[in-house]
Amino acid sequence: MTPTRQTQEAWPERIRDELVQPILVFATVVGTIVQLPYTHLVYPAVTLPLFALVAAAAIGSQYPFRHPSRRGLFAMMSVYMLLAALLLPLLHSTTTGALFPYIAASATGAKLASRKAAVGIAVTGALIAVGATQVVEWLAPASSQWPWWVPLTVCLPVYVGIANRDRREALYSARRAAEEARRATDSEAREAALLERGRIAREVHDVLGHSLSGIALQLDLADALHESGRDEESFAAVRKARALAVDSIGETRRAVQALREDTLPLPDALARLAEQNAVEVSITGEITAVGPEATHTVIRAAQESLTNAAKHAPGAERTMRLAFLGDRIMLTVHNAPGDGPHGDLAGGTGVGLIGMRERAALLGGTLRAGPSPEGGWTVELELPQ
Repeated sequence: MTPTRQTQEAWPERIRDELVQPILVFATVVGTIVQLPYTHLVYPAVTLPLFALVAAAAIGSQYPFRHPSRRGLFAMMSVYMLLAALLLPLLHSTTTGALFPYIAASATGAKLASRKAAVGIAVTGALIAVGATQVVEWLAPASSQWPWWVPLTVCLPVYVGIANRDRREALYSARRAAEEARRATDSEAREAALLERGRIAREVHDVLGHSLSGIALQLDLADALHESGRDEESFAAVRKARALAVDSIGETRRAVQALREDTLPLPDALARLAEQNAVEVSITGEITAVGPEATHTVIRAAQESLTNAAKHAPGAERTMRLAFLGDRIMLTVHNAPGDGPHGDLAGGTGVGLIGMRERAALLGGTLRAGPSPEGGWTVELELPQ
């Protein structure tokens, strides 16, 4: 979720939390000030200073204290509620003055983290309001006062404040959880990207590293033969180096193709490879999910084996078999005898199968390549599941 969308969705809550309370306090303070000159006050010498203190406390309670101490906040809300409760009977003749203890109770519930403390302050304020009403009625019988039960209701808005506080905390927790989930998703995506980069780097290293090593050896050999006057053999070594360079380009292309295909399940990727090379493939055992590293290693071994078979035994029949053996998988690539010689270096460097052996060893597996008893050549790759 983008910050703009979060802001739009949170806008109603922000209006309710940040504007309603200040507007209510402002309206109550201003409305009471406007009415004071036209209202007969009971004990003005007490009422006016007390009203000033309550108005200051009401306005101050709207200030967003960032790190208030629990004791300091408890003391501030206690004084606010006490003064508002005492002011209730003194501003009985105004239409807005009676709202101060109700606003104080609501603010107490919203500000204090302890529900017990908030309810205690509100109930105490209600009892003080009842007592103050009775005292004012006794001292000034001519002034009309609230019924005895009305001051008791000033404690009820504390539950509104507590509910608003719980809602804000729930929204904050939900947004924080969503943000943490987004960060975790981003972290997983970055980790997956790093793993993919590492896999691509290893593949490029396997293909180009072995090929370039072979090219370097051939060029060193050509230089040594040229210095000894064996120019014909030197030219043959240069041509061999060029052939290795061409082979490395093809190997790189096949590696990129394998990297693109490893998102497919292993049986599907192997079937596609067999179709491209016109090779018969069989799959035995109960098919299970295979990880991307093992899938890529099997596909690369199959590609290398089919390429070598086509190079060293052109026209010979080739077959592939993938066996799921419980906790292991085994790939077998076999080609019948052909017209050309078959050896690790016959017509090539053999570094492709060497790289596959190294890759299989990294995954805890083995790769065997050699002549078959019935003739031809067989490559067997075995990997743990």
